[in-house]
Amino acid sequence: MVSVKWWWVRHAPVPCPIGRITGNLDVACDTSDEADFEALAHLLPKNPVLVESGLLRCRQTTGGLEKAGMTLPPPVIETAFQEQDFGRWQGRSWTDLETAKDPDLSAFWQDPAFAIPPGGESFAAQIDRVAQAIDRLSRLNDGRDILAVAHAGTIRAALAHALDIKPDKALSLAIAPLSLTRIDLIHQGWRVELVNRLT
Repeated sequence: MVSVKWWWVRHAPVPCPIGRITGNLDVACDTSDEADFEALAHLLPKNPVLVESGLLRCRQTTGGLEKAGMTLPPPVIETAFQEQDFGRWQGRSWTDLETAKDPDLSAFWQDPAFAIPPGGESFAAQIDRVAQAIDRLSRLNDGRDILAVAHAGTIRAALAHALDIKPDKALSLAIAPLSLTRIDLIHQGWRVELVNRLT
């Protein structure tokens, strides 16, 4: 039976005063809070397998951890760990969409876990792709610690997979920037050690 410790870190905050929908756009984050990075680095395991989504904000967050003193291996890039794809809504704000009376917005808010943004994917679909990647990487890294630097939606999806909870319930989980979530795959199944820990 596979046994793996998953250490999930959400990337550092993405500065955006208008609250735009970032989704899987490749945007930069703010890594200036050195104290938070140092505190987080002290919580993380030595010699982990490093997995990133491949987006800039995750690479920058890994860089912040290295600057704080962590020695990390080259990352495994796992694009299945990218944020939910919001299609043509990406780069816009929810307020902008409401003001423009976007015809797809009402249906989305009626069922945000299963509705598909125009040209994008549902959160339920994100859970499926994240779960498949978690299972595959767990088999490949039996007995290891995996440090996954990813996104809020990705971490919610990982928790939905581990806890076997419905997508609409998983959307209620708070996952703050630079927070730590830990779930372990043990012989009896999944065990959640902590969620959304802030330094």
